Amino acid sequence: MEEKMFCWQCQETARNSGCTVKGVCGKNDTVARLQDLLVYVTKGLSEITTRLRAEGEKISKETNRLITLNLFVTITNANFDEEAIKDRISKTIDLKDTLIKKLKNKENLSKAALFNDKKENFAVFHKGVGVLATENEDVRSLRELITYGLKGISAYSKHADVLETNNEDLDIFIQSTLAKTLDDSLVVADLVNLTLETGKYGVEAMALLDKANTKTYGNPEITEVDIGVRTNPGILISGHDLRDLEMLFEQTKGTGVDIYTHSEMLPAHYYPKFKKYDNFAGNYGNAWWKQKDEFESFNGPILMTTNCIVPPKDSYKDKIFTTGSAGFPGCKHIPGEVGEIKDFSEIIEMARNCPPPKEIETGKIIGGFAHNQVIALADKVVEAVKSGAIKKFVVMAGCDGRQKGREYYTEFAKALPKDTIILTAGCAKYRYNKLDLGDIGGIPRVLDAGQCNDSYSLAIIALKLKEIFKLEDINDLPIIYNIAWYEQKAVIVLLALLYLGVKNIHLGPTLPAFLSPNVANVLIENFKIAGIGTVEDDMNLFFNK
Repeated sequence: MEEKMFCWQCQETARNSGCTVKGVCGKNDTVARLQDLLVYVTKGLSEITTRLRAEGEKISKETNRLITLNLFVTITNANFDEEAIKDRISKTIDLKDTLIKKLKNKENLSKAALFNDKKENFAVFHKGVGVLATENEDVRSLRELITYGLKGISAYSKHADVLETNNEDLDIFIQSTLAKTLDDSLVVADLVNLTLETGKYGVEAMALLDKANTKTYGNPEITEVDIGVRTNPGILISGHDLRDLEMLFEQTKGTGVDIYTHSEMLPAHYYPKFKKYDNFAGNYGNAWWKQKDEFESFNGPILMTTNCIVPPKDSYKDKIFTTGSAGFPGCKHIPGEVGEIKDFSEIIEMARNCPPPKEIETGKIIGGFAHNQVIALADKVVEAVKSGAIKKFVVMAGCDGRQKGREYYTEFAKALPKDTIILTAGCAKYRYNKLDLGDIGGIPRVLDAGQCNDSYSLAIIALKLKEIFKLEDINDLPIIYNIAWYEQKAVIVLLALLYLGVKNIHLGPTLPAFLSPNVANVLIENFKIAGIGTVEDDMNLFFNK
């Protein structure tokens, strides 16, 4: 049977080989093909902008932003809206047609750069532009690995941009590298080097966003977060965009509406600036994949600021609002460009007429252990290591997901020796952040640095410990890396760690389907990348138990 689509960019891809009928994420084949075309024309546009820069032309911020957002829109669980994606394809083609006229050298442009067919049914172009258009499986694997890394960089760059923090070098790298994925003269060795360079710029992107967030909202600090509910009506905000949250707070002042975070928005509680809002109620629910039940019980409207949308039930679909890169057909999208104030009045008015959230759990969880806070505790941590109270750190950052095999991470956390500290970031923490694993001399055994992009903090902490203990190699630290991945932001975190020289990373619950056997072997041989086993086997491996 002929494939209707092909997508393998997330961990849950069908049979760990590729979705060919409908995405496990919920996107239909038309949306999948449209996303393929959007990436394709964005690569073509990037080839043109790269040539224009080489000819001395300046590329506008608006063009850079369009390219960045195009990639963000195609991240897993971000945008399911056919019309929104078609509109971005049209805008990209129009911009290509405008910029190509400025080129002095139009020789040997790729088909992607020259593509300007604006037929109504864009999805018909799938076969020539999708993943499988590259025949050599190793070249295909590396091109996709690089492209997914660039999607992660784009997400972090976009979040920094809305906080008026930019690094044009990132735009130049994203665009020149997208163009290189069209270059058939590049062989496997070239693409391996480009993969590591992508990791380098991943570090820069995360550093940029860390700077933007802390400059705007202060350094995260140790914070207890309520996971119960209040008696006021509420708005639930999910995704990753802190600027959207700030605008929502400003517009809900004096309305009697409380704000709750969900999933990856939990770390907003750790920033000092957000603590001034008395309607900041707490965190509601767990990781993104449980939202079908939790969104229904919340009762009020939900604002999705980025990826992590699960196709909603009809029972609450009318309460879902999207903004930024997010979109879902039938859900109201709140527009707003960088620098503009978004109008959330419709969401607020809906909330005022809804009952308060239904309580689904009670208690508090603790977080706020980003690099600035942990380094402030460095003396205490170092003393605990020197005394033997802390024997190992385990980095369990990354993503959560629906697969039953992810129960491994909960059981792994439970089985860890009591002299072990978990360092985490991203929604993977929901597998163990409510287990009450205790503390070591007042240091909580789960140190949550924040969102997936705050994996940067974990790298900074590791580098600081390397300096304190006067070690030559970061891999000499008593740190184990057992990371869960799901989508493309986790891919750039992985590439960033590889660039920093971290080895012996265990990645699960499965290795990426887009890694060909040869490419996987390169990672295994050079970086000792490995999968996960059973909890018992991995305890024996890591702790000689």
